Amino acid sequence: MYDCDSNDWEYALWSSLSLEFLARAALANISPALLAETDRNASNLYFALGFTPFEERFSPRSIAISEVFKRLAGILPEFTKEHESFGVVHTGKRNAELHSGELAFEGVKGSTWQPRFYQTCKVLLTSMSIPLEEFVGKNEAEVAKKLIDAAADESAKAVKGEMEAHRKVWNAKPDDERSAVKTQAAVWATRQYGHRVDCPSCGSTALIFGEPVSAPTQKLDDGEIIESQDHLPTHFECVACGLKIAGLSRLAVVGLSDRYKKTQTYDAAEYYAPADDWSHYEDDNNEP
Repeated sequence: MYDCDSNDWEYALWSSLSLEFLARAALANISPALLAETDRNASNLYFALGFTPFEERFSPRSIAISEVFKRLAGILPEFTKEHESFGVVHTGKRNAELHSGELAFEGVKGSTWQPRFYQTCKVLLTSMSIPLEEFVGKNEAEVAKKLIDAAADESAKAVKGEMEAHRKVWNAKPDDERSAVKTQAAVWATRQYGHRVDCPSCGSTALIFGEPVSAPTQKLDDGEIIESQDHLPTHFECVACGLKIAGLSRLAVVGLSDRYKKTQTYDAAEYYAPADDWSHYEDDNNEP
């Protein structure tokens, strides 16, 4: 990989291969069984656990790389949807390059993918307690750090520019219109799933949406089950001024990247009641 020019298609191709191996290693580091493809006899799982299946002509199969990234996103709190999306796209181009003959990496500049590549690699390596230097070498690790920092700066500039543009449009509206829209936004926020926050652009009630990063916890309080679960923000939306921000790194720029708790309340009797089993009942097809 490092024998090629950083803007060359071969460099990008080899990087996609290395990313797949790294992602699979990170998932296997949690448990090799997570890599086993589901099959009828569970032979792949049996093999992943260190045993030899009795199945004739057995050839072990692992899950697709897209599923690897999906599982990593569901297990590692630091591995966000941004990392998952990049991994799927980057390795997908590799598949197109190798299996269809498409020139997926031809003409693609390194600056468009290398910062996210190194950032994704760093998260995966950290999960295995391996420094980035050990994976790419000391010199390349220094370059990677600069690319990651530069990308963060560019993202910050873009988000701040978007926020300022929405603020100017908002401030240009008449007071009565802003008041009415703010009220509508507050009503909208109460009817949606999400974490309510103040919009950094117009100050209206807006929503943060996220994904769970911890197992839910339950406690009994006065006959009710209160279930809480930590979430990490993934995107933001304000219907008052129209500002939308996607991605944890961009949310961090405007101070909206803090974890939040999603809390739900259940009746204790209903929460612990056994699920209805309708498997022994036939459909009622009698006409009235």
